[in-house]
Amino acid sequence: MKSLTEEWKYVAGSKFLIAIFVAPLIAALFFGLMFSKNQINKSPVIVIDEDHSSYSWQLIAKINASQYMKVTNVFPSRMNPDTLLANEQAVAVVILPAQLELRKGQGKSSSIGVFMDNTMPSGLTGIRTAIQEIVTTENMTLSMTGLAQKGMDAETARGIVSPLTLVQRMLYNPTTSFIGSMVIGFVNIVVLMITTGAAGAVAPRLRKEGKLFANGTSPAQLWIRVVPYALLSTVSLLLSYGLLKQVGGLRFEAEPYLFIIPLLLYSFALSLLGMLLGYSAKDVSKVSSRMSVLLYPSFLVTGIQLTPLALPAFFQVTAWALPMNWLNRLIRGMAFRNGALTAYSLELGALLMIMGAASLLIGLMVLRETRTSNPLVEQHADSGALSVSR
Repeated sequence: MKSLTEEWKYVAGSKFLIAIFVAPLIAALFFGLMFSKNQINKSPVIVIDEDHSSYSWQLIAKINASQYMKVTNVFPSRMNPDTLLANEQAVAVVILPAQLELRKGQGKSSSIGVFMDNTMPSGLTGIRTAIQEIVTTENMTLSMTGLAQKGMDAETARGIVSPLTLVQRMLYNPTTSFIGSMVIGFVNIVVLMITTGAAGAVAPRLRKEGKLFANGTSPAQLWIRVVPYALLSTVSLLLSYGLLKQVGGLRFEAEPYLFIIPLLLYSFALSLLGMLLGYSAKDVSKVSSRMSVLLYPSFLVTGIQLTPLALPAFFQVTAWALPMNWLNRLIRGMAFRNGALTAYSLELGALLMIMGAASLLIGLMVLRETRTSNPLVEQHADSGALSVSR
């Protein structure tokens, strides 16, 4: 307990206490406000109308009425799409061919061209779906009109033209908001950097001060020193998620008193891994560079910007050793899908295994250091006694 008390006193007077609360909250506030309106519901679209008919204007009106598109310009003759998309004033060009209305009246098919700028795929969100819905609706309407003119009733005509209809719902993140993925990932990364840096500096700091084994050679006196960092990181994460819910509209369905359990396990696993990586560092200044072993993989392969399912199997397996991989899965499961705590025994068990493995390795390193240092201590003691006798 003496080691724990000493560490609490050190944390209370260090910059960690301020950084662990201020930095994640600032990140949550900044990115939460920045991406609070990130849903691209009205991507700018340019239409080239070569038909100049009332029907072509009806289609243009339907395109503009879509929740995914906004018609910014209508040109009367064909132009090079490269020119229209060059200055990023639009993300797509829709071409309505000549004789569109005439061919419709004759019962002939026509092709509508859509050229999309895929250099920034996020700007095309929903455009493909919207265009397809408009074309499908038009086809069904025209076909039913033709069958009705031949004396077929509306219900039978609908069954022939469209025997199946698709009903789809976007669950858990219906507006494709970045708050629940990229933004919350940034906040988690900030906490990871601060926590691992502080926990990783414990052993080098104590060694430099000559206090590493001041309270005994048992590894427990070192393990217990991660408690302040884990507890404060847990509280900081919970406050940051609450702030994201208020300013960014984060869809957080889990009860905070339940979600604090996985947060505690994550924070302890993260702190112990940080202590493990920083244990053998010669100086506190060398610790931060070692934390990149956790930082960069956590950012790349744990589902912050890209779903892990899109990664090769090797990288998916590599992510199992990263606490943030399991935290992100718990966030997507418990927080976003409102899953029960008991349904995520795999994720919770993985965090416990990481804690156990890190604790075991730290213990082995402590025992090895104590064995190598004891002969030196005895040698110094013997030489000191010999000089006194002389």
